[in-house]
Amino acid sequence: MMITILSLFVLLFTACAENSSDTDPTTPPTEMSLSEQNLMRAMELTDNAVSAHFTGTGMAMARYYNPYTGARSDETGSVWMYTAAVEAVNAVLHGLQAQKEHGNATLYDENFDKYTGLLAQLYDNADYYLGTFELISYTQTKEWSVYGVNRGNAKGTAKVAGIENVYDDQMWLIRELLESYKITGKTAYLEKAEYLTDYVLDGWDTTRNPDGTERGGITWGPGYVTKHACSNGPMVSPLVWLHEIYKGKNDEITYRYIDAEDKETRKAMQVKKSEYYADYAKKVYDWQKSSLLRSDGVYDDMRGGCSPGNPQTVTIDGTVFRKGITCQDRVGPAISYNSGTMLSGAADMYRMTEDGTYLQDAKELSDKSFQYFAKPDQTHDGYYTYNISGFNNWFNGVLMRGYVDVQPVYGTASSYIDTFQKNLDYGYENFLYEGFLPTNLLVGWSLTANNNRTEGMFNFAFAAEYAVLSRYELTK
Repeated sequence: MMITILSLFVLLFTACAENSSDTDPTTPPTEMSLSEQNLMRAMELTDNAVSAHFTGTGMAMARYYNPYTGARSDETGSVWMYTAAVEAVNAVLHGLQAQKEHGNATLYDENFDKYTGLLAQLYDNADYYLGTFELISYTQTKEWSVYGVNRGNAKGTAKVAGIENVYDDQMWLIRELLESYKITGKTAYLEKAEYLTDYVLDGWDTTRNPDGTERGGITWGPGYVTKHACSNGPMVSPLVWLHEIYKGKNDEITYRYIDAEDKETRKAMQVKKSEYYADYAKKVYDWQKSSLLRSDGVYDDMRGGCSPGNPQTVTIDGTVFRKGITCQDRVGPAISYNSGTMLSGAADMYRMTEDGTYLQDAKELSDKSFQYFAKPDQTHDGYYTYNISGFNNWFNGVLMRGYVDVQPVYGTASSYIDTFQKNLDYGYENFLYEGFLPTNLLVGWSLTANNNRTEGMFNFAFAAEYAVLSRYELTK
């Protein structure tokens, strides 16, 4: 039998009143702020998800968990799913920091060390997804240690060659590593983020069009030729953050490119990191906007119809390089996170450049994406329904982050953010069961117990959303 949070509160309050002779009935209880309530719920959901989905000292992640049967799946989560746990912990840590900055040091003191410890454990055991391979790219051949899609049997042994790793998985980790660096100050997180950024940008198509311009775009992975929104858009914000970290400093990095005149000669030069990261942020943003923005104002999924149709190499002056790729077709569907990453990207680009074009992009994309992805009164009057098929529960969280990032420069986004708060609260107050939320926040659980397995990354996504909303309430 499910107990709503309201019923549980009544029971607890009654029990306290009956057992405490010291309570002054004329003294009203201290009301918890929405920000603190959001963070408490985020920590509750995170703790329960960690307990249910991770086992052993290596923290192997069961993809599914059913709170009605207590059953974990034998299927292990991919590195992308695993990263959702890191995302939730980072969001909680940022929420705790915001509480401290706004006068609630107690909550910070009681919980911050616990979650920084959990964060370190998650990164340490992410190495089960780590592997090493040699890659021929557009400008060099190099050995890389990156994260594979699937977990290996021991740290550093995961399969990562060809289609066994994809660039977007590295990007989500880059984003979280930089968030971890911001909140903890640990340089190891920054160093790993920069290493993976080097790997991802090594996948940028530096080959030249007939007019000498770069073809641009990052394929889904080194084993693919299609160029996806999810393997480009997620890098814009991290590149801006890296620019900001190195702004005003003299740190340098090697910039590899192809001569614009002969369109063949591979060149390299040392440039300031701050400029390098800013330039790539602009290039990636511009490529995605020009290649994937639809007439209805949201972003399509990828560029297909590619030539060559599979990864190929070319030999220039005795050295082998990856052959450039031209993709003719813009392919759907529009998925919420592909607009979400560009919302965040536009907000960050505007902060970095103060160029009003990015602000206008952010405003238009906010309005168009909400119009496209949020359906009013479809499930309940007064609530907006978002598609939750497939992996959309996680995708929608990226969209919500985009609105949160845009809100400081576009107040209208507040009303879009509120729809996520309402949906989470509806699910929590009506359907919370054993510390878990159902996949469908507005409909609830199945009457058949065995049908109630939940995705680990969704459980962490709901926790992350609550934590992001906690910080948002304090800073909006």
